[in-house]
Amino acid sequence: MASLTYDLTLAGLSVGAAAALTGIGLIVTYRATGVLNLAHGAIAMVCAYVLRGCVVDWGWPLWWAASLTLLVVAPGLGVVLERFVFRPLSVRGGDPAQTLVAAIGVFVLLVGGAALLWGQGARDDAPVLVPADPWGQLAVVAVLAAGVGAVIRWTRFGRELRAVVDDRQLAVLAGVDADRVAAAGWAFGSFTAGLTGVLLAPFVRLDPYGLPLLVMEVVAVAVAARMRSLPVAVVVALGIGVAQSQLTRLHPSGWGEPLLQAVGASLFVVALLFAALVLPGVGTRDALPRTATARVPTPPGAWIVAGVLFLLPLGFAGRDLHTAVQVPALGIVLLSLVVVTGRGGQISLGQAAYAGLGALFTALLAAGRFPGLPRLPELVALAVAVVLVAPLGVLTGWPAIGRRGLALALATFAVGVGVSRFVFDQPYATSGLSLGRPAGFDGDRAYYVLELALLACALLATWALRRGRTGRALAAMRDHESGARAAGVRVPSLKLLAFVCGAALAALGGGMLGMGLRAFDPAAYDPVRGLLWFAAVVVLGADSTLGALLAAALLVGLDAGTRGGVAAAVIGVLAVLTGRFPGGPHDALRAAAERLRPGRPPEPTPLGARVRRRLRGPEPAPTPAPVPTGATATGAGRRRKGTPGGRYAATRPLGRRQDATRAAATRGEDVGGASGPPGPLGAPGPPSAADAHGQSPPEVTAHRDREGRLRGHAAPDGPAPGALRPTGAPAPGPGAPHALEARALHARYGGFTALDGVDLGLPAGRVTAVVGPNGAGKSTLFHCLAGTLRPARGSVRLAGRDITRLPAHARTRLGIARTFQQLAVFPTLTVAENVRVGAEQSRRGDRGTVERTLRLLGLDGPVRARPAAGLPTGTLRRVELARALAAGPRVLLLDEPAAGLDTAEVAALARILKALAADGTALLVVEHDLDLVADLADVVHVMSAGRIVASGPPGLVLDTLGEANRP
Repeated sequence: MASLTYDLTLAGLSVGAAAALTGIGLIVTYRATGVLNLAHGAIAMVCAYVLRGCVVDWGWPLWWAASLTLLVVAPGLGVVLERFVFRPLSVRGGDPAQTLVAAIGVFVLLVGGAALLWGQGARDDAPVLVPADPWGQLAVVAVLAAGVGAVIRWTRFGRELRAVVDDRQLAVLAGVDADRVAAAGWAFGSFTAGLTGVLLAPFVRLDPYGLPLLVMEVVAVAVAARMRSLPVAVVVALGIGVAQSQLTRLHPSGWGEPLLQAVGASLFVVALLFAALVLPGVGTRDALPRTATARVPTPPGAWIVAGVLFLLPLGFAGRDLHTAVQVPALGIVLLSLVVVTGRGGQISLGQAAYAGLGALFTALLAAGRFPGLPRLPELVALAVAVVLVAPLGVLTGWPAIGRRGLALALATFAVGVGVSRFVFDQPYATSGLSLGRPAGFDGDRAYYVLELALLACALLATWALRRGRTGRALAAMRDHESGARAAGVRVPSLKLLAFVCGAALAALGGGMLGMGLRAFDPAAYDPVRGLLWFAAVVVLGADSTLGALLAAALLVGLDAGTRGGVAAAVIGVLAVLTGRFPGGPHDALRAAAERLRPGRPPEPTPLGARVRRRLRGPEPAPTPAPVPTGATATGAGRRRKGTPGGRYAATRPLGRRQDATRAAATRGEDVGGASGPPGPLGAPGPPSAADAHGQSPPEVTAHRDREGRLRGHAAPDGPAPGALRPTGAPAPGPGAPHALEARALHARYGGFTALDGVDLGLPAGRVTAVVGPNGAGKSTLFHCLAGTLRPARGSVRLAGRDITRLPAHARTRLGIARTFQQLAVFPTLTVAENVRVGAEQSRRGDRGTVERTLRLLGLDGPVRARPAAGLPTGTLRRVELARALAAGPRVLLLDEPAAGLDTAEVAALARILKALAADGTALLVVEHDLDLVADLADVVHVMSAGRIVASGPPGLVLDTLGEANRP
């Protein structure tokens, strides 16, 4: 017994040593570049193939071949990847979403290239570099870990490495050669990947798919070490290796025997599931590149062309028709990614698992082997399988509630690997299983017609999720998750909806794929397939249903018409090009086509002009754009106190509004098709006679009528645009009760106290301002009131109701709206759709509310139909404010509302906010521009070190503050 324990421990240490090498390489690469190299396993596989080729095929000596592979090929591959794939991304700012897509592209490209070069069959003749005795491998691991730790901790290169990871641009300004540091990190990471591959290859299956997936499973080692601690990674790897080896001694009996044996043989998969789903996530920034998910207009006639192409296989016969049968089924699987990834903005690398479960459940139901259910006809079995698999989408949807970006990618990949290892690869679930076709659709042509009908149903379901209130909410969540929460979107429920619908579509496509092949093939739903499908959908248009259908045809057609691996190689190249073309290859092609279009036609000659007038008649005179009036009217020549030399210029150390740098760009932008000075907050308006004389045009200021409603820019037959929440009483006075109140708020970040017993009340009908230096706690207080941060102690009350535990979207529905310092608009939605999101989520989705809000902010012209992407800052500020006002808030929280606006825009903003306060809305303004505060606020609170240190009228408080700040 002791001898067996010792032998199993040695075997476990050998496996753990290889896993530790992977962890070391991943951590070093991540710390040098900020990239989790998901292609680590593919690099290991390529190096293993290179060593085998040199030794077995070419007859080189082992150590010569090993030296070439580990010292030249592996580091060289890392340097090439850094130089041509990841450096362009990091130079532009290191968008984590594009980096993730590029890393998956490298993985897919290397897997496809290996399948092309060396074939898809497994090989068992890989040369043994280090004997099975683990002591040599452990020595290598110990030396590498100690050496890397010493370099990072005590050398100049280590300090430069940490600086590059923290802020690449700042490190470059400090004189650090960031490119050299990143290249060294990639070279070392690839060296460890190559070493892992050549050590594992003799003991596992060497094929383009198995070894990369095996190495990716041990990513759990690096995640458990929080991508930082090398000793933790080594200890975790060795511990899991020994435990997995010792578990092979267990031989339980009963119904749990197959599952326990599977757990014992795949303990690294269990660790991956635990690390991805339970431990705190890493890399939680944005999920997808905005340009990749932006709405791309469908070319005219594209659907007609697609319909014709999908009908063409009805004229095929034999093998061609049998191959074409796979396209509609795979198209439905990829449509599930359009719903989850393209529309919902969530990364899902585990869709292959749901497709496989759909095929497996269909086969079990049709065979009468599903527990508790009788044998069902194939078509009914497919429908029931979809119903059974759809709720399982919560397996990936639940982690998505609290995780984003890389953390969500790891969680969804872990679920896909777990389902593959513990379900698809187990004989108890799949042995002796066959899958037929529905009665009457046994032939390929008849079955293809059935697939087209089901594909049409899937397209209709996808279209329904892209339209209406749900579609706008999904797009808002994708474009700006925090802004969607502020607009009242129930983000957690919406994420679960996206994943459940995606699981249902994937199950439908997977079942159809299995019936088309007449068998359940676990290899068809391998996790590597999930990576390939994700990359294909993203690079061909994540939000495009046509792109998903094109991807399905491309994947099936290339692999069927050529050698296996061509499709993966092509998709890999397109994904890798993400680093070169920020908007993706499709945007690059579209931009190239725009450049090739002929320019503006030349002006006709006088004779040609006369002929054109006779043929077309006289051209209508241009209609001048209406001059904005009401609460948003602004005078171009007015100078306000925010200009240099203003009243509170002495207090500018608290912050400075960047109006000078934004003014020129905003004034030069034509958002409505008219020329002239900017209108309200940047909207263009025609020049007036008063402007020509240097005077302001007459202002039609908003005022309250006898019924308490605003009448500034309202239509005569409807409520005034300011009266989004009509009130019948005059504006509350100074002694009015508080609409929103904070009591004894405490908040801490680690050991730092951000709020220390803050009390604050926001009276209805008044403007309250909070000022103070950076780090005073203003933003923390704002987040506690808005619901994006829960205080450690204290309470927040809305009209006497305790809302401390309510999330942001629930507070929005109760009447608390907010704006952001960094613009929170939804760039792929039009201006009108942005405003409609705010109205719909607050149950004020009637068209009149949206129209009145657009008129109030001067957005009811041609700009209303333009996507928010690309509009000037002043216009976007109005869009964000309009979205907040469309909800009819009782309390409006404004975080740096003047950021990026020029003087005229800020003056117009101040008039709007005063009109809202006059209508009874409670306003809180957190602002650095003290001139705006003095002009706008009724009461000012000064914060310092997490406390309110002064309160009172703006004149008294700010004058005192200005005296204190004067030298």
